[in-house]
Amino acid sequence: MKVALVEYGAGNLPSVERALARLGVESVRAANPSALAGADAVILPGVGHFGALMRQLGAQGMIAPLREHIAAKKPFLGICLGLQALFASSDEAPEDTGLAVFSSRVAALPATAKLPHMGWNQVERSGAPRLLERISQDEYFYFAHTYAAMEAEGAVVATCDHGTRFIALLERGNLCGVQFHPEKSGSAGAKLLSNFLQLAGSAPR
Repeated sequence: MKVALVEYGAGNLPSVERALARLGVESVRAANPSALAGADAVILPGVGHFGALMRQLGAQGMIAPLREHIAAKKPFLGICLGLQALFASSDEAPEDTGLAVFSSRVAALPATAKLPHMGWNQVERSGAPRLLERISQDEYFYFAHTYAAMEAEGAVVATCDHGTRFIALLERGNLCGVQFHPEKSGSAGAKLLSNFLQLAGSAPR
């Protein structure tokens, strides 16, 4: 199974690589469309600024290949800013367009809350998310963000609350996104990544 990590300068990419390696999975860095070709699963790690991310992906010619991968219903996992990139736009950079898999926009968390939202929080599930299989509802995940998505056309399977309720995890077929950082979330995060890899391994080629 070829797992491609989108490389665009995200600081958490090495952490995701190490987390996958601990699970016995070797990943490849994909900084151009040819490196992405043939990937069974794609992970878009994310820290930083929405506009900078989308402009860098555009400069690398990666936007169309990522949209094609998702449209082909191949396994995809967006982490933190990688989840936000799935939306049409973000208040963080209103002039920049996201991957627009979902038509809604990413918004700033309320100024009345302590920002950024940084630390360990539980999530509230809706239904039975595949990425959270065999993970206790009491587990905590590590968050670090100031912006968040609030709605995603029927794909929201877990939420969190920090000043307002926002999407913590979304799933639609083989398309997944998490607002928290599984690579920094200890054993619960490792299990989530393992669940994603199992999903990817069972997906039709």
